Amino acid sequence: MRWILGTALAASLAFSSSAWSQDCAATIEGNDALQFNLSEINVSTSCDSFSLTLKHVGTLAATVMGHNWVLTTTPDFEAVAMAGMAAGVDNNYVPPDDQRVIAATKIIGGGEETTISFDPSELTAGGAYTYFCSFPGHYAIMKGKLIVE
Repeated sequence: MRWILGTALAASLAFSSSAWSQDCAATIEGNDALQFNLSEINVSTSCDSFSLTLKHVGTLAATVMGHNWVLTTTPDFEAVAMAGMAAGVDNNYVPPDDQRVIAATKIIGGGEETTISFDPSELTAGGAYTYFCSFPGHYAIMKGKLIVE
């Protein structure tokens, strides 16, 4: 009996690991309490493309409590967040043509969602990447780590 359970557990772990490495998409939620529901997102460089869906599960409008999802290297994170505030709402609070921005969604409000795709093979496995909301003042709280393997 122990061998059967051990084999089933090993098969389950192997399947989970394989499924993770082939998962080339993620969904993250932002709410009216300035929170993302994920503090980490894993991505594999073996994916040809990675799709990220941002869902705003709150009720407030984009002009009041808008959220976006911006990806940069960790060292560039705060500087890009500051430049985003200066870029303004017309640019979704993302500095236009800024090479430090790896990927970014548009600003959305309560009940909305948006999806972007980017090429994870251009990221460095083990590199330091931070995602955040660049709506003014949100980046200090609404941020997380992108883990590349």
